[in-house]
Parts: sequence; C-alpha cells; structure tokens
Amino acid sequence: MSVRYVPDRWLKRLDRRILAGGSPWRLLRVSGPTASIVDQAVDNRGVEVATPGERAIVHALVDRGILHPRPARRAGPHDVTVIVPVYGRPTELTRCLRSLADLDVIVVDDATPHPSPLRAIAEAAGARYLRLPVNRGPAAARNAGAALATTALLAFVDSDCQPSPGWLDRLVPFFDDPRVAAVAPRVVAGADGRSVLSRFEAANSALDMGRHPALVRPGARLGFVPSATLLVRRDIIERYGFDEALRLGEDVDLGWRLADAGHHVRYEPTVVVRHDAAGSIRPWAGRRFAYGTSAVELEARHPGRLAPLRVSPWNLAFLGLLGLGRPMAAVGVSAVATGLLARRLRGQGIEGRVAVKVMAAGLVADALAVGHALRREYWPVAAVAAVAAPRSRLARSALALVAAPVVAEWVRERPRLDPIRFSALRLLAEGAYGTGVLASCARRRSLAPLKPQLRRR
Repeated sequence: MSVRYVPDRWLKRLDRRILAGGSPWRLLRVSGPTASIVDQAVDNRGVEVATPGERAIVHALVDRGILHPRPARRAGPHDVTVIVPVYGRPTELTRCLRSLADLDVIVVDDATPHPSPLRAIAEAAGARYLRLPVNRGPAAARNAGAALATTALLAFVDSDCQPSPGWLDRLVPFFDDPRVAAVAPRVVAGADGRSVLSRFEAANSALDMGRHPALVRPGARLGFVPSATLLVRRDIIERYGFDEALRLGEDVDLGWRLADAGHHVRYEPTVVVRHDAAGSIRPWAGRRFAYGTSAVELEARHPGRLAPLRVSPWNLAFLGLLGLGRPMAAVGVSAVATGLLARRLRGQGIEGRVAVKVMAAGLVADALAVGHALRREYWPVAAVAAVAAPRSRLARSALALVAAPVVAEWVRERPRLDPIRFSALRLLAEGAYGTGVLASCARRRSLAPLKPQLRRR
C-alpha cells in the first residue's frame, strides 16, 4: 500500500542543503538523493517513494522527525481489541460504547463502589466486563484488560472519550512500519460551546496536542501524548506495560520508555476523538493540578526530562540585559555567541551566515520557554514580578514574556472567547498545573522537577 510522506510543519531550509528541525531539533546537512527527496516533499507538500534506495532515505528522515508518514485509509475489520478503563461515570460510558459499536470491547471496572449500572451498560453494548476487586488506578486497569486480549493491536479508550467514525481505518495502517509501537489521535473537547469554560476548552484542551503530525519523543516539540485514546501493539504492552505504581503520568512514562527503546510513537491529528470536558472551573482546575502532581514520580524515573526550562546561557544573558534596559550590551552578547557558532559551523563545512538564522530561531524559542516556565512551575516568580512591575524594568520585561505568547495564541487561534477571559483562563490553567508540580515537590521534599537546565551547545 502506498504511503505519502509530508514534511514536518516546523522544518526550515536554512539554505538549499542545510535543514533545521526534526525530533528533537537539529541541523542536518543533506545532498544528492536525500536533498532531492526533501525538495520534492517541501515543494509538493509530500512525496511518495518507489525504489528501495528512496525508501531507505525516507525511513531515515522519518526516524529524525523530518518527514511524517500519511498512509492511505484501510477499511476494516481490524485485528483490534478496545479496552475501556472506567470508574463510575455511567453516562459517559454509555456514550463511549456507542461510538465503539461493532468492535471487540473490554470494559475494565476499577472497583467502582456500585458496579451494577456499569455492568449492565457494558453487557447491553455487547462488551466484555471485567471488575477489579480493589481500585488500582488506570494503569493497572489497562494492563488487566490487555491481559485478556489476543489481537495484534490494542486500543485504549477512556470512558469519557468518543472516537470519530472510521478512526481505526486511519490509525491501523501506521503499523505497517514495524518501528511504530503506538499511535495517538487528536483528542479535543466535546464541549457544547455555551459556557465560557467550554469555549475555552474547545480552543485549549489539556489533551489536545495540536493540528500537526509529530514523532513523539522526549525533548522534541511534542514530548508526549495522552493515553485518553491510544492504539498500541499488544506485544509492546506485554513487554513494557503501563507502570501501575503511577496513578497519573503513566502515559508519559510509557511513551518515554518506548522512545528510549528505539520505538516510534506517532501523533496523527487527522483522526479526532471527542473528550467530555469538565463542566465547572473547580474540577477543571483540579484536573490540571492533578496532572502537575505526577512531576516528582516522573522525574525519579526519567531524570532531567521534566526540567521546566532549557535555555542557552547566551540567550538568557541577552534577555536579561534587554530587560535591564541595556540593549547594546545584549546585542554584544548575541554577536559574540553568533560568531562562536559561525566558527564551529564553518569547521563543519557550513556557511557562517547559517549561524545568524540559528541564533535568531534559538533566541525566540528561549524567550518563549522562559515565559512558559513563568506561567507554570515558576509562577510565584511571575507573581513577584507583577508586584514589582511599577518600579522594575526587568519585572515588566518578565511579565511581557508571560503575556505576549498568550495574546499571540488568541490572535492565531481566534477562539470563540474574548481575549481577556481567554487569557485569564489560560493563565489559570498553567498556574494550576504549576501549583501541582510545586505541591508534589513539597510533599516529596524534592526540587528536582524545578531545576532549570542550561543548554551548552
């Protein structure tokens, strides 16, 4: 079956033979047939390959996150078992199972206190029902359901999710590539659009990873995908499984372990799954807070990967000097850094002018990263800056880094919500997550998830 390969949304050609991008970001020099394939993919918004040589080149580019596969839709039936972990929520389960009609489904009840409604709903939908004797969390529920399955692929679907028709027809073909261990669709809020919160969730759900495909890896632009809906090879789950010691963050942990083992985890946003959004602010913010509390456990398993800030010391110095009102000194620091990078690149046979483009892109990325950290884990610093802003130029600069990306997001996305309320909810969402991180650090007496990292190269 033919596969079309499309270039990554953020791939840049710094000159004809130097690429910047991939997962994680890197500079890549291409020539000959590789350059020709990249040119075709970029110029034609995709490319198909025919010869074994071209296929080998494309596979290498896919492995680096430069190109993304778009296999053709394949009609079922598919060798897939759907596993639905559930704890209460009978109404949501009914909607979920309705969207999974005619599929092999196992409902795993994680020791709901009053299980009769769930059992009746599962049996009425023709699903198998498994009840755990004690509540062990979603990771254990998924593993228990997987142990009953015999199909080649497993689809984990949370009970408050409803996949769109034909979802497996689009996701299953990705597994023709033996490197692919898991594929996640786009999960969007199934909001009614009447309340302020539902309109915000439609534009900024915590489970929505965006509209562009990605190779998911630690340190990449998309570092994880949620397990709200996730299609995985059964033998992968048998070998790795969800970590049952994690009540939250088990999906992040699994994805990182798969990437470390050399497997591909893909994100495919053309497949959409609806997720029931929270109805009020308190449970909505509470869920964001809960996500943040997984930080210490994840940091213990994957040291350094949860650093809230990874920046170049050169760019940090530039931003600090600019914030202090010393633009000439800031420009001087940037000029020195650019000159040093240009010398290194020339040693690799790359023209020095590429260094200017790399430094500019890195500066923008680091400025955004600082603002992101100040909205989340470092929000107390932003709060202090807000108090000091009338008297401090540096504090005002810090607040600009906090607010400007949020305003830019509103302009770019044009949500059905005015910029004031959108910005307020955006900051509340980020702050709730960051507070969860801070609470977990205090409870476990660990500052590891808060340590920034300086990018030396």
